Amino acid sequence: MMTSTSPPTVPEKKDQNPDSGAAPRPGPSGAIPNLRDRIPKLEPRRRKAEPANPMPVPETPPAPPRPDPATLNFTVPTRRILSQSDHQLFLSSPTYTLILSFIFGLSDSVVDRPISSVKDADLSPTVRAILAILDEVEALCADSPPEDQGGSRFGNKAFRVFLDKVKKRAPAWHTTLLRVPHPAAVPELSAYLCHSFGNRARIDYGSGHELNFFMWLLCLHQLSLLSPAPDFPALVLRVFARYLTVMRRVQGAYYLEPAGSHGVWGLDDYQFLPFLFGASQLLHHPFLTPRAVHHELTLEEFGPEYLYLGQVAFVNSTKTVKGLRWHSPMLDDISGAKNWAKIEAGMRRMFVTEVLGKLPVMQHFLFGSLIPAAEGMSEPPPPPPRRSSKEGGAGEEGAEEEDGDEEEGGEVEVFDDQNGVRHVHQPSGWGDCCGIRVPSSIAAAAEMKKKGAGEQLRRIPFD
Repeated sequence: MMTSTSPPTVPEKKDQNPDSGAAPRPGPSGAIPNLRDRIPKLEPRRRKAEPANPMPVPETPPAPPRPDPATLNFTVPTRRILSQSDHQLFLSSPTYTLILSFIFGLSDSVVDRPISSVKDADLSPTVRAILAILDEVEALCADSPPEDQGGSRFGNKAFRVFLDKVKKRAPAWHTTLLRVPHPAAVPELSAYLCHSFGNRARIDYGSGHELNFFMWLLCLHQLSLLSPAPDFPALVLRVFARYLTVMRRVQGAYYLEPAGSHGVWGLDDYQFLPFLFGASQLLHHPFLTPRAVHHELTLEEFGPEYLYLGQVAFVNSTKTVKGLRWHSPMLDDISGAKNWAKIEAGMRRMFVTEVLGKLPVMQHFLFGSLIPAAEGMSEPPPPPPRRSSKEGGAGEEGAEEEDGDEEEGGEVEVFDDQNGVRHVHQPSGWGDCCGIRVPSSIAAAAEMKKKGAGEQLRRIPFD
């Protein structure tokens, strides 16, 4: 009897090292092998670290000692930054540290403080005198009505009449209201004050003029008329807040053009320090977040208490389109920050790089004995020959170029910046390389209201 036998079964050869990189081999029947042991190990996703800012947050330098007035030779301040080399000397000078110490010290003094935290009883006699001066400046604006210029949105020439009145009254303000103990210092102080309200020739205003106002306050501090402990919070929350109110009226009356505007991509056409000081005010606020700038009711309620929100509300009121994303994209981007500490740090960086670090702004900065120029900087350009009324035009037009900020003397500076852009700077005014004449956004809104547009908004092209 014969028996049938089955062929022996050959066992499938398994991969001895399933984690080796070799590709799995199909079995004799062509079936796909079990890849259960080859599933990669799952790991939790880690949040990427935020890119580090290469520029550290500028700290507040210690305040240098005040000068002895007996050792100073008071003089009318002049411009000394006439070239890139002059600017670099300034950035490494004790005066640069003095300015940072003063501005950042003011910012530190208002951390977590609303405007109403400074009471009338807290004001020193000098602060009260400064507020009285600003009241008189606003009264001079009311007494110098703008000319009818047929709907033009550029600067109104009546602004020069206003500035002439300010210049005439400035010496008396320092002697009678401020009671400056050194009469020889009055012309130096008056120059900074008069340059705080805009440029007479160009009829414009910007962050450089705002800086002049604080340099005037710094000079008063250098003369010991102001002290850090009692006066610094009042200088920001009462004096600067009043100055902003006055300047908004001046801008609205005379359609001041923005000085060196960056257009829609700039932080603000006219002011910078409300955002630095305002971020300090809100640094640890329990419920107001950076996103609050998008809520109209929040701006209306808290704008009078916080400079940052008040300035955003004013910017909104001057634009002919609605929404920060359309007319102020930088402010819109900043509102996405996690907290006010991020914004405050960014504003410090911007003050260093976009104000003190910009030659087009600092070429108009004034140096005297209280805010001295660095050794080696260019000497001030010689004043132009004074023209008679027949040569320069009748009346106030002939005196247009007498102010130090409008001097035409000196050499033209031609250079290429680090981006390869050719600059042609004259001692007076802006070159086309750094700024062109831009009509006032305030004028645009005002002219629309005059024409009966009211609150209607101009449609944007992609509505």
